[in-house]
Amino acid sequence: MRYRVLGGTGIEVSVHCLGTMMFGSVGNSDHEDSIRIIHAALGQGINFVDTADMYSGGESEEIVGKALRGRRDEVVLATKVHFQMGEGRNRSGNSRRWILRAVEESLKRLGTDWIDLYQVHRPDHTTEIEETLSVLTDLVSQGKIRAFGCSTFPAEEIVEAQHVAERRALGRFRTEQPPYSILARGIETSVLPVCQRYGMGVLVWSPLASGFLSGKVRKDRPVDLSTGRAALNPGRFDPSLPVNITKLEIVEQLVELADGLGCTLPELAVAFTVAHPAVTSAIIGPRTMEQLDGLLRGATLALDDATLDRIDEIVPPGTNVYQPDGAWRSPVLTDPARRRRPVPDRAAA
Repeated sequence: MRYRVLGGTGIEVSVHCLGTMMFGSVGNSDHEDSIRIIHAALGQGINFVDTADMYSGGESEEIVGKALRGRRDEVVLATKVHFQMGEGRNRSGNSRRWILRAVEESLKRLGTDWIDLYQVHRPDHTTEIEETLSVLTDLVSQGKIRAFGCSTFPAEEIVEAQHVAERRALGRFRTEQPPYSILARGIETSVLPVCQRYGMGVLVWSPLASGFLSGKVRKDRPVDLSTGRAALNPGRFDPSLPVNITKLEIVEQLVELADGLGCTLPELAVAFTVAHPAVTSAIIGPRTMEQLDGLLRGATLALDDATLDRIDEIVPPGTNVYQPDGAWRSPVLTDPARRRRPVPDRAAA
């Protein structure tokens, strides 16, 4: 396994990062089996583990914490905050009030005194970015986190956060965690260049397009919508939807390309993401040991220019074949009132 420096932090992380969203009730509910998978990943040289407080309602963090007992110093541990945790108000978002409570709960579940990378899981337009950066800066000073970053932020909000940090003499986002795959290349247009400009590390999620590039979802074959990632979002795999028909046609072209290289489609998909100069690490999220082994077999795969050129022909750079983030959309798009003047003001004359 190769290692790259995470942004300007000086922290060296493996080019494959172990994602743990599938450990717990939404995926692999067997804690001991999940722990074995984590240990197997560490044994293959992965030293970067990413989780989040909301994964299975905190269960994923608990599993990771049990797996890292006695091995905490070996691992660069990342988790996230933002989404609703439990019932009641003020148990979500990016406010000082919630982050201070959430980090303590994550530390307890993880069984550790510190988090190497604490990430804001999504933007929060109800909270000033200065407030969020301020509390994260305080947590670094207190030694509870080593660095902090953002996840699935649009380019303009990354830039704003960098400018606010500079103006207010606050710590800044050191990393961004965006969705990135052959089927979702939209971040190549602005997010990745912005991250390069500010020297941010990038750890990309869903390199297999939420399982669509796993090799198991193929044209003219039945799809089991009751298990795995398909069960979490059946619409993303429904073969009758036009967007999925397009994805299935692209998958067939990619399978042919992978066969010509003598590799599997998942190996091709992950290797594509880590070939980009802005990407530090790709998050692989296995649910089973078999899935982990299959992904790690492709760790040595280096795509040549001809292969990358062919991928560009199949899915042009900067193109999203589908909307990769179903968990969050900007309120300027979802709230009609923010896109419409009052009726008396809409006419030009």
